[in-house]
Amino acid sequence: MRSNAPIPGDPWPHDMLITVEDRPHFLLELLWIREAYALKVDGEDLPPLLSDPPASVQNAAVSTVAREEWAGAWPRIWNAVVAHVGPDLDPGLFVEIQATANGSTERVDLLQRIVGPSWRDEFGDSVFDHDSYSTWSQAGMDAHLTAMPTRLEDDPERRDLPALVSAWHAGLTKIVTIPCSGEFTRRISENALLMTAATRADSDSYRRALSAFI
Repeated sequence: MRSNAPIPGDPWPHDMLITVEDRPHFLLELLWIREAYALKVDGEDLPPLLSDPPASVQNAAVSTVAREEWAGAWPRIWNAVVAHVGPDLDPGLFVEIQATANGSTERVDLLQRIVGPSWRDEFGDSVFDHDSYSTWSQAGMDAHLTAMPTRLEDDPERRDLPALVSAWHAGLTKIVTIPCSGEFTRRISENALLMTAATRADSDSYRRALSAFI
């Protein structure tokens, strides 16, 4: 939220705008792939396991070699998607794309810059044609909607406003959450934090996460 002038009685700074990306689509796809296909993924700063894991995919058409290739590529794609979701999107890109012709290379390039990288770029989308993915995605959305606070004062950003304001003064403008277990926080750009939904939901862990940005 943001207003042109201070609002009497409202402790929220009138010029503070915080974006919460709580259903980052391409990150969710990667998290599902890692667990549905039991990929043995290695790397630094990778997220914990999902709090509600999907059903395993038993697909004889996916060979051991393919799974090994996927596991090797997973951390690289994860880091690329995280790097894109962190910074605020340049609104000028939408102006630029309007001036390009349908089907032109320029439009394709700009669209890619707007949408960002994903698993599909490298391996296609056939992996998602499975009941495990659709069922898990719908269950996650339902749980997300059910958990949304009904009172403004229960919103995590309102609940822990002093810590949020301090982080905002340090440059925070975006919070990205993933439905993984436990407490986990990473600074992913000059303006953004990645954390588990559980971290944001708990006041103590959320304040620790925000203090890490300062």
